[in-house]
Amino acid sequence: MSNASQASVLVSIVVPCLDEEEVFPLLQSALLSVAKRMEPAVAVEFVLVDDGSQDATWSLICAFARVDARVRGVSLSRNFGQQMAITCGYDVARGDAVVSMDADLQDPPELVPQLVEVWQTGADVVYAVRSRRRGEGLFKRASAAFFYRLLRWIGASTIREASGDFRLLSRRALDALGELREQHRFVRGMVGWVGFKSAEIEYERAPSAAGRSKYPLTKMLRLATDAMVSFSVFPLRLTFVFAGILALFVLGYVVNAALQWFVLGVEPVRGWMSLLVSVMAFGALNLFCIGIMGEYVGRIYEQVKGRPLYVVRARTPEP
Repeated sequence: MSNASQASVLVSIVVPCLDEEEVFPLLQSALLSVAKRMEPAVAVEFVLVDDGSQDATWSLICAFARVDARVRGVSLSRNFGQQMAITCGYDVARGDAVVSMDADLQDPPELVPQLVEVWQTGADVVYAVRSRRRGEGLFKRASAAFFYRLLRWIGASTIREASGDFRLLSRRALDALGELREQHRFVRGMVGWVGFKSAEIEYERAPSAAGRSKYPLTKMLRLATDAMVSFSVFPLRLTFVFAGILALFVLGYVVNAALQWFVLGVEPVRGWMSLLVSVMAFGALNLFCIGIMGEYVGRIYEQVKGRPLYVVRARTPEP
């Protein structure tokens, strides 16, 4: 029996992978280096989830598993999205503590031992908080800062600002998170919602080691929408706000017309243009409010169908 297998603590490192063929050799080397630092005091397993890659990512995961019994690979039947891939990794992980991180090495694996040390002092959730985002443009940094401030303003106070999906969860925190089977998932918000004692460490996020970003603007907007709708009803309350604003405009117009007619004796101005503008304004407001409600209703529809969060196509053989 190896020293690693004799360790009393098992740490799972969960890595969702999407078309990571180019960066995978670097990822594999980094994971092995981290495991070497942590063992034999702490046993390590690698949970690699292939999220429907179109390149050789799954073949590389299988090759890694053949030479290292600590690797547990899962291939999803299609691309379900990063949040679902992380959820799959969490479901598969067997560790007493589970660390999730990106495959492109923007989340430095060498910080995993530090996350484990903080967990061993009593924290159930250890966030890796970005103190600096190197390699990212001004737009992405500014939009990320605005996004987190907006979430806090609308009442989503459980979401840790400047934290992504690089974190550690204790087994009991992970089990609690596993009870939440939401179809539209914003995992970093769900982690905050379940509670438990938390701590954090800071790090500088590096540029991607290789390949292109897997999170273009469209995916970022979709994730932001999921976050806002999943953790706040404030967008629904906007309908009251807009209705009140338009009501004030209408009331102001009525009062102004009455004053002109009864006090000044001037007949109010009439015309098709004012009527057209009013109809368009109210129509646009109605469509906007219906769209907001549609977002919530659509999520209810997706949830009540009870479909699985992901579908597994293949797994690497268990040792």
